[in-house]
Amino acid sequence: MRVAVMATCLGDAMFPDAPRATVRLLRRLGVDVEVPQAQTCCGQPMVNTGYLDEAVPLVRTTVQAFAGYDAVVVPSGSCAGSVRHQGRLVAERAGDDRLADAVADLAPRTYELSEFLVDVLGVTDVGASFPHRVTYHPTCHSLRMLRVGDRPWRLLSAVRGIDLVELPRAEECCGFGGTFAVKNADVSVAMGSDKARHVRETGAEVLVAGDASCLMHVGGLLSRQRAGVRTLHLAEVLAATADDPAGVA
Repeated sequence: MRVAVMATCLGDAMFPDAPRATVRLLRRLGVDVEVPQAQTCCGQPMVNTGYLDEAVPLVRTTVQAFAGYDAVVVPSGSCAGSVRHQGRLVAERAGDDRLADAVADLAPRTYELSEFLVDVLGVTDVGASFPHRVTYHPTCHSLRMLRVGDRPWRLLSAVRGIDLVELPRAEECCGFGGTFAVKNADVSVAMGSDKARHVRETGAEVLVAGDASCLMHVGGLLSRQRAGVRTLHLAEVLAATADDPAGVA
C-alpha cells in the first residue's frame, strides 16, 4: 500500500511534530509512507469563511498532489473532513466537472489518522508507551463531520502505562473554529475557558486531541492560567515508545 501523509498548514508551519509523529508511527507499523512536497493548503480556511471561489486553486493543487496514492492519512479531523466533504462543494460551485471527478476520487481514499489505523490497518494497539495521566478532547470536525467515534479512545486505551481519564462535557466545542476565534473573540475565549476548566478538573498532565488547532486554542488558555497541563497531538502519543519517547517525556 502506497500512503501519503497530508501535513496540513498548521502542522507544517507551527506544529511539525504532529505530521512527523504520523510518519514515524506509520513506518513503525510497516506502512510505505511519503510526504508529497507539492501539497499546500487543502482550502478549508477559505471554505469555512465563505470564500469558495478562492479555494478552487487550493483544492485543485490538493487533488494533484495526492493523485495515485492508495490512501492519504491526515493528522487532522478538520482537514480530512474538508477533503472528504468540502472539496465537492468548491468544485460544483466552480462548475468544474474534471475537478469534481478528481475530488470524488480522492475523498474515499482520505482518512483521519485514527480511522486509518483502526479501519484500514486493523490495529488499536500500536505499540506505544506513554506513562502519564491523559485526557482526550474529541474535536468538532472529527466528532461530527467524520464521526470517528471511539477510535481515538480505543487507540489511547491500548497505550502502555497511560492513565486515561474522561474529560467532563467532552463533546462541547472548544471555541476555536478557525476565523470564528477572530470574528467572535469574546465568545471563543469563553468557550475555550470552559474547556480549559474541565481539563484542569481531570488532574491530567496532558491534553490530547486530533487537531492541532484545538490544542493551540485550549493550550494557549491553559498556559496563561499556568495550569501545568501540556498539549500533545494524538499522533505524538501513539508514536511514543519506551525506547523512543520522541521528546514528549
